Amino acid sequence: MARIYGERIVLREYQDADVPYLKQWVNDPDITANLSDNFLYPHSSYETESFFKTMVEGKAVSKSFVIGAIESLEYIGQIDLYKIDWKNRFASLAIVIGRKEYWGKGYGSEAIRLLQSFAFEELNFNRLELEVYEYNQAARKCYLQCGFQEEGRYRKKIYKNGKYWDSLVMSILKDEYQKGV
Repeated sequence: MARIYGERIVLREYQDADVPYLKQWVNDPDITANLSDNFLYPHSSYETESFFKTMVEGKAVSKSFVIGAIESLEYIGQIDLYKIDWKNRFASLAIVIGRKEYWGKGYGSEAIRLLQSFAFEELNFNRLELEVYEYNQAARKCYLQCGFQEEGRYRKKIYKNGKYWDSLVMSILKDEYQKGV
């Protein structure tokens, strides 16, 4: 897999040194609170190592990158293209900054912009889409800054902390990306 370099980060392949970081964040409720219900229950070391093995062996259906610090390549998070539709030229995007000391510093935005460039310019996708929970205002703001637009919502789809929340559907099209570049 080719690496994609930004100003402060590189989107790179999974490496053995990433496993301790993966094991740390998958069971951190502050990090997983905004992620899918795949993280509703604790993950064992075996589950995390199996996921890592799938990624390293290239057996995953998704196309995934580790977000690494540009100088050291040290793990910051992950970003994925999944539900890839090669015929219709679109995919869903997922991202997690798995180390809290990198939150709120623009690393997610930089990773998204690098992945958009790859998806639209290299893979010739026409659309990227994602879902974000309405209570996750930091992520929503980041996606808006990266050119995503809200196009719909799944009403009261998510149950969290005794309340139902909407899940927002957001997307960006290739021509919208090109206008913003």
